[in-house]
Amino acid sequence: MLYPALIIDALRTVRYPGSGKDIVSMGMVEDDLRIAGNHISFSLKFPRSTDPFIKSVTRASQAAILALVSPDVNVDIAVKVPEAAPAKVEEQPLKGVKNIIAVSSGKGGVGKSTVAVNLAVSLAQLGYRVGLLDADIFGPSVPKMMGVEDQQLYMREQDGKNLIIPAENHGVKLLSIGFVVDKEKAVLWRGAMASNALKQLITEGDWGELDYFIIDMPPGTSDIHLTLVQTLGITGAIVVTTPQEVALADARKGVSMFLGEHVNVPVLGIVENMSWFTPAAHPTEKYYIFGRDGGKHLAEKLGVELLAQVPLVASICKGGDDGTPVVLQNSVSGAAFLALAQTLVQAVERRNATLPPTQRVHTHS
Repeated sequence: MLYPALIIDALRTVRYPGSGKDIVSMGMVEDDLRIAGNHISFSLKFPRSTDPFIKSVTRASQAAILALVSPDVNVDIAVKVPEAAPAKVEEQPLKGVKNIIAVSSGKGGVGKSTVAVNLAVSLAQLGYRVGLLDADIFGPSVPKMMGVEDQQLYMREQDGKNLIIPAENHGVKLLSIGFVVDKEKAVLWRGAMASNALKQLITEGDWGELDYFIIDMPPGTSDIHLTLVQTLGITGAIVVTTPQEVALADARKGVSMFLGEHVNVPVLGIVENMSWFTPAAHPTEKYYIFGRDGGKHLAEKLGVELLAQVPLVASICKGGDDGTPVVLQNSVSGAAFLALAQTLVQAVERRNATLPPTQRVHTHS
């Protein structure tokens, strides 16, 4: 004859591997033991759904009853774990923005701003609603490269709050500290001042509804990078490098920064800029003046995607100086940037289909 005490005594022989104590004294056997003929049912309580010993303890409990009570009984064991509190959904400051893309580089001089500008314009050319934030507080270059260097910014009031109306050109909305500082003088601000100015451009900009919000980040790693990941949940990052070894070494650090456990921003891929030089008169010729395939090999080594290899042509420099991004010109570099935008869209779609939204970074001093 089956009775509860016999079953409980059998379960006292089952030890929880995490503590070595028996599961009865630990209170893991719920008070829902039922006996119906030769059928026994009860529940085991575990502290969390990810407990590594759930399966082994459940099997051991069943084996103990079959060995010490009767080999002819049917044992039905349910597993119970505390209900998880609903995840708190963080409110993003840019509610109307679908995807936030950080364009970064481990060092200066690799063409990061050129990539950010031409990527933003390329996405606009493809029909997306695009915003561009120049987060390089100490070296803002986006207004000049976008042909709006001397444009005056205005404010508008919404719900009792003054919002900065972004400049707009080539189908892209943009804001930069370059609009409000003397372009002939260096920006001499401490880190807190620069961070606060950047937050203002983000949270007080009248960005509206955007498909892509591109951030031209300063080179290296700094307070600005930390401010950005604390302020925004960044969809993914692009790391720009040239093929030469000194740039690749810094690009590795850039990838490592985003993938680190405290930042945890997905890296969408690497853009190898200045991959080769192509004379305008001979568009099929390639001269590998900075080395060959360095960014490609780095992407393979780090297990991230090579989004594009962008050739160097004279029109890139002229287009940046004239405020006409090279993607608007008929050149091999323009075609490369348009292809980069298309590849990025695909990478973002894959990322959004397989990963949850990135959360803002919370740090403790």
